[in-house]
Amino acid sequence: MTGQTAWIETLSPWPEEFGLGRMRALLTGLGEPQRAYPAIHVVGTNGKSTATRRAAAFLASEGLSVGAYISPHVSGWSERIQVDGKDADFEALVGRVRAAAERIGATQFETLTAAALAEFAVAEVDVAVVEAGLGGRLDATNVLDAGVVALTNVSLDHTDVLGGTREQIAKEKLAVVTPGATVVLGEPEWEAFVRELGAARIVHTDDVGRAAATQFLGRELDGDVDIDLAGRLDFSGDDVFAGAHNRAGVEWLIARLPRDDYVICAAILADKDARSMLARLASAGSSFVATQTETERTLAADELAQLAREFFADVESVPDATNALDRARERARPDGAVLVTGSLYLLRDLYGRLETVR
Repeated sequence: MTGQTAWIETLSPWPEEFGLGRMRALLTGLGEPQRAYPAIHVVGTNGKSTATRRAAAFLASEGLSVGAYISPHVSGWSERIQVDGKDADFEALVGRVRAAAERIGATQFETLTAAALAEFAVAEVDVAVVEAGLGGRLDATNVLDAGVVALTNVSLDHTDVLGGTREQIAKEKLAVVTPGATVVLGEPEWEAFVRELGAARIVHTDDVGRAAATQFLGRELDGDVDIDLAGRLDFSGDDVFAGAHNRAGVEWLIARLPRDDYVICAAILADKDARSMLARLASAGSSFVATQTETERTLAADELAQLAREFFADVESVPDATNALDRARERARPDGAVLVTGSLYLLRDLYGRLETVR
């Protein structure tokens, strides 16, 4: 692990108190790089990274220079920040902001966001497509005054921070909308609220990424784009690797699986509604290997296994993720398949250890 990457991993991913003060101070110290280009801001519960990368790819296909920022990463830190479809030099871009970040005690996400915004300014991109982290109103990305805001969907997630109803969560996410902006909605039910925020134009769509690019350009797009986004729906032979960190994510995944007899290997974070996720995952197979991630937020494998026994006929607890995958593959032999799912941090842990996952 190189110097700047090692340093980033020492930073706290979560602030003691959410707010934009540190982020604004950091960007001021860096010369307000976010003012150097127009932006598309992508918010929502699920599918933000896919929408971000699709919008960026569509814009690049039209000849624009495009920056794209997503989180979290699966295959490596540099995956989060791309310019013109290629991972940026992570060591260089973090090194550019490190001194300023250390001076104000910026969090990990604040530092990464500032590094991305500064990199896009240095690269002189025509447009940046930026995925929000948590919520919107107090998220570190809420410094853009984006002309186009895209909302993928709203589900009950991070309710301790964002609110206990979908309406409260939607308001937190859509608080990034500024008067005169164009808003792309993946769910039509939020139109009235968006109008209250002073949006100039509202577009409803099932393809948020494409629509965001269309609205930025002001014209329709031909054809489609392919994106490569690790851990969202990867097939390795018959095995599937796909993060699904809440009930809505599991629903999306189940609808796309080609079979229903998987040995499921999963880890779930402690702040998620694990029971509802497990109840839905049970439709994909009857055998379950519970594991855990390397983050402090993980639900312990034994606790997850105990919950899973209500829904699965065969359950085993294997705390180490690599060993859990090996055990799931043993259970699936000779003709079965493995589904690795739950937290994206599980996919990150596995992709970091195993070269043969993808």
